Amino acid sequence: MRITLFTVEEANQRLAELRPRLERLLGMKREFDKLETRLGVLMIATAGASPDNPDTREMKVISDKRRRLGELIGRGIGELNEGGVLVKDLDRGLVDFYALSGDRLIFLCWHLGETELSHWHTLEGGFSTRQPLKEAGLDES
Repeated sequence: MRITLFTVEEANQRLAELRPRLERLLGMKREFDKLETRLGVLMIATAGASPDNPDTREMKVISDKRRRLGELIGRGIGELNEGGVLVKDLDRGLVDFYALSGDRLIFLCWHLGETELSHWHTLEGGFSTRQPLKEAGLDES
């Protein structure tokens, strides 16, 4: 895996392009989750049902749609990852960017709803351990 390093400024510049793509992926993920819930109900309702049962036919349609959505979501996340953006939690719109703090490799951490990148955390840490950029001397303001 190739690692792309970002400065805070570079990561913030990517947000304009990243935000709408992540919002679209999040919308697809929500639809995927709804289909998943409906499939769970239909699996119970169609146990032992014939192939021409309306619920069985609906289950096939929903299953196909869910599979296609899953492929689109996977491709979208893959494209972001190839561009150096790591999608950590699609449900929250949480992403990380690799960066350097001195000679230490860290993650710059951002999620949907934040206007700009303002936090970081260690590679071992996660969202709950993130800290303001100022504390690492990374803020560029």
